Amino acid sequence: MAAAKLELDPKYDHYDFPTTSSNTQSGHPGHTTPEQNAHLFQLRSQLEQAGYTQRLDTLTMLRFLRARKFNVENAKQMFIECEKWRKDFGGGVDHLVRNFEFKEKPQVFAYYPQYYHKVDKDGRPVYIEQYGKVDLNAMYKITSQERMLSNLVVEYEKVSDPRLPACSRKAGALLETCCTIMDMKGVGLTKAPSVYSYMQQASAISQNYYPERLGKLYIINAPWGFSSVFSIVKGFLDPITVQKIHVLGSGYKAELLKQIDADQLPESLGGTCKCDGGCEHSDKGPWHDPEFAKPAAWEKEKKAEENTISNEPVAEAGSTGGAAAPVEGKATAEAGKDDKATAAA
Repeated sequence: MAAAKLELDPKYDHYDFPTTSSNTQSGHPGHTTPEQNAHLFQLRSQLEQAGYTQRLDTLTMLRFLRARKFNVENAKQMFIECEKWRKDFGGGVDHLVRNFEFKEKPQVFAYYPQYYHKVDKDGRPVYIEQYGKVDLNAMYKITSQERMLSNLVVEYEKVSDPRLPACSRKAGALLETCCTIMDMKGVGLTKAPSVYSYMQQASAISQNYYPERLGKLYIINAPWGFSSVFSIVKGFLDPITVQKIHVLGSGYKAELLKQIDADQLPESLGGTCKCDGGCEHSDKGPWHDPEFAKPAAWEKEKKAEENTISNEPVAEAGSTGGAAAPVEGKATAEAGKDDKATAAA
């Protein structure tokens, strides 16, 4: 069936970045069929009838539908479970992203580097995790599992806004996914159980509450036996997901450079990039480029809250939710309600 033009909903869709996906596969924004658009309308209508008012924008609805093969009932259930989790986790995810501070990050980083660094050849953010130094016993003397997962969730929220919108502006097309590198160098048999346990928890959050965010996953320096285990596990995975995952040994460089230009990849992983102060601390990418970066909706909401407390006026312009007139006093608390982060799920 031929693709139909994606119609945006003026009630929920207030994007300031491209909305036609670079992924031309059926079901992606700008490449949907009339039947898929009907499912989108049905899903949104049912959620509205159930009392939901946030995150009903078109891009979010399509991500949940794709995650459930456009089965409206299954997508609806997934969305409802996600909203419940968002309300309960960390005192509320919307509150968490505005207020959480991971002050112990430098100390945790010594054991478990996690960072975003530039983009791949498709323009997507590159996310890197290195597991070789992971020592959960030592890390839990510095922080807690709850705070580590809270930090992970906050970073997922920042992927939705402002990282992906900035990358989309630079690419000139909608980008909804990331390119992830998991470096397993140094993960031996003694570390494997704790590493895999944490990976499982983090993966569950990603799959259940941030659907359709994985573009490609490269597992490099995979330890002995990992490929054999994965060959069994992938039998239970969706074929589309399996196509995104590449398990590589120590000779990963050539394969990785097919997807990521050398100047975008840290030297420690086979690239040529040497950021001042270390690539792992730079957070370089379009999301910090004034030409493409714009304040995230949650950042504007936080500023509105701060101005409410100080009773100062706040003005918004050029946001994902459109322009807003200056608002004073307690009314600023309402400014953010009509300007939610439409890219976040």
